[in-house]
Amino acid sequence: MSEFQTLIEQAWADRALLQNPDTQAAIAHVIEELDKGRLRVAQPLGDGEEWQVNDWVKKAVILYFPLQQMQTESVGPFEYHDKMRLKTDYAGQQVRVVPPATARYGAFLAPGVILMPSYVNIGAYVGEGTMVDTWATVGSCAQVGKGVHLSGGVGLGGVLEPVQAAPVIIEDGAFIGSRSILVEGCRIGKEAVIGAGVTITGSTKIIDVTGSEPKEYRGYVPPRSVVIPGSIPKQFPAGEYQVPCALIIGQRKPSTDLKTSLNDALRDFGVSV
Repeated sequence: MSEFQTLIEQAWADRALLQNPDTQAAIAHVIEELDKGRLRVAQPLGDGEEWQVNDWVKKAVILYFPLQQMQTESVGPFEYHDKMRLKTDYAGQQVRVVPPATARYGAFLAPGVILMPSYVNIGAYVGEGTMVDTWATVGSCAQVGKGVHLSGGVGLGGVLEPVQAAPVIIEDGAFIGSRSILVEGCRIGKEAVIGAGVTITGSTKIIDVTGSEPKEYRGYVPPRSVVIPGSIPKQFPAGEYQVPCALIIGQRKPSTDLKTSLNDALRDFGVSV
């Protein structure tokens, strides 16, 4: 891919090169590789403890937009007018898609993925057997692992710029509760359970309150953590007010099946969300 990377880096520095057929072909090739899952915006390294961001791939996604022309597509009774094509051949990809779910070309959906009425944007990667539930949104370049459950109304933010920024990452087996919002390149560790309504950004305080002293993380939830919404006091010129945070209240137990409901997982800790 080094030849394609060079052409894309050159076009990023000089947008006039977008008129070059070789540059256009390189960008189109990268989007096709993303669509088929042969290339990713970010991938785990080694044992998965660290992730590598391929910022040149994100540049290709950004440069793809100005090359596309507005067009109208009709899908049954639905009509769309946009620059981006929609994914097709779901049966061949072994993906179940419930109307009116939408995924853009350039997003990868692995075999066994289920899309309830939801949205998956270009550059996203959704792993095998993952459920994207009703009105959930998988933003541009978000990376979602295998066997993940994104409950109703979950919002995974898109992260395109700055290009060096990590995308939102949800690792294998995580359970994300309804109406949770995960943005700004936050990372949710393997098999973590995120309670309904939790908001995590890159700067959100995530506080482990299971020990005698709190332990604080920023934008990262360790594997198998059980997380609920919380708040902490913060002093402002007008006085002290509560601001949102996330609380780690325990660890997912081995006896808890990976496909358990959120309520079952939280019941272990006497929490109702």
